[in-house]
Amino acid sequence: MSAQTCRLAVLIDADNAQPSLIDALLAEVAKYGTAQVKRIYGDWTTPQLNGWKQSLLSASIQPIQQFRYTVGKNATDSAMIIDAMDLLYSNNFDGFCLVSSDSDFTRLASRIREAGLLVYGFGERKTPQPFRTACDKFIYTDVLAKASEDEAESKNATVDAKHLRQDTKLVNVIRNAIEAASDDAGWAALGPVGSFIGKQFNDFDSRTYGYSKLSSLVKAIGLFEYEERQAGTGKTLYVRNKTKKGK
Repeated sequence: MSAQTCRLAVLIDADNAQPSLIDALLAEVAKYGTAQVKRIYGDWTTPQLNGWKQSLLSASIQPIQQFRYTVGKNATDSAMIIDAMDLLYSNNFDGFCLVSSDSDFTRLASRIREAGLLVYGFGERKTPQPFRTACDKFIYTDVLAKASEDEAESKNATVDAKHLRQDTKLVNVIRNAIEAASDDAGWAALGPVGSFIGKQFNDFDSRTYGYSKLSSLVKAIGLFEYEERQAGTGKTLYVRNKTKKGK
């Protein structure tokens, strides 16, 4: 299913998200589909949520009021979960975007996936692992908080390149993905490599390392061969572990 045809419901936990990220968040959501529903949940009578009001107007996000019935209980989570299930049963959507760093949405994410729909999670790095792994893909909001992709790459690429080879986990993740997607000569198209990584590590994001694209990250590491091959009217990047050279 393409991003042009994927219908998404975007549900935001106002208590666990930052209004300053809303433009970057919706731009990221647009990569995966069309946000047909955009709702945000919280107790709008409290001053803590005042910062959201202007963002909601400019982004056409519907605020859902949920009073706090008692101290220490999060009624917002319950309201968001109930709405999510209503939307799920409407059969009008192909996926959900759940914006929160709260582990209370772990079961919700799992239930939506059990119904055959996609779940994209958005949250801070403190988000508990059960919720992160319950999503098809999880995007860290601090990655979205960075400057534009071009600015981030130009500022961080030179510095990051010195340390990328020392990141054993990163190098092994890419090496294993290339091995899994490669042909007999060791070459693998970058698209399948990225898909393999995403299936194993749903929170992997090249922007975490200062690169807007996986191709830029792979090239910067300097441990992999790469070449562009003509594919129809465009070009496809192929990569290979350097240890395969000559085989």
